[in-house]
Amino acid sequence: MRETSSNERVVPVANLLDYFRTSVEGVIAEHGVDVKPDATFYVVNLLTLYARSEELYDDDGEVFGLKPLALMLADASDAPTAEQRNSALQRIGDVALFISGFFADSLATHSVDLDYYINMGGSAYGSLSDEVRGTFRGRAFADTYGELAAKFQVLVDVLNEVRDRERQESDIDLLRTYQVWRKTGSKRAEGLLRQQGVVPIIGGKEHRH
Repeated sequence: MRETSSNERVVPVANLLDYFRTSVEGVIAEHGVDVKPDATFYVVNLLTLYARSEELYDDDGEVFGLKPLALMLADASDAPTAEQRNSALQRIGDVALFISGFFADSLATHSVDLDYYINMGGSAYGSLSDEVRGTFRGRAFADTYGELAAKFQVLVDVLNEVRDRERQESDIDLLRTYQVWRKTGSKRAEGLLRQQGVVPIIGGKEHRH
């Protein structure tokens, strides 16, 4: 079998969204996974959003971190409005998918395991689909949330594959490096990203001086 060079493995992209789109769609196509374009688009946008640590982690001014899913579920149950409840359910599904897809290994040291995240995430998306169906928002998103619920495990497998391929092709943690670049403007981080075919967009940078 012909050996593939590092340059041939790198697919030049304009930004992180294109990187994730290429990676996710590539795995889906290669494995013949049945996922509708709207659900794929949702997942790609989720990965791009949560690559920014300030979007993934909760920050109430005193504590910066990731709230446990059980507390997020309590927030959904106690929400005073349907809109707030739906927002909390979406947050549960999004966080569960992102963590179980990209950081499943870290769950081995937690009191809850991967199955817990998969069950919580799938259930949250399923409840959200039921909640919004029949509403103005539901006409656009109910079916997508329903598919995310039904194929949660499949999507986790897809993201696991994306993660594993990233690790095989590079010694760097792409998400972590991107977060460092956004916050600090690090030239080294930018260089590492460019080596992986990710060209950071200057206008989206939020580094501190």
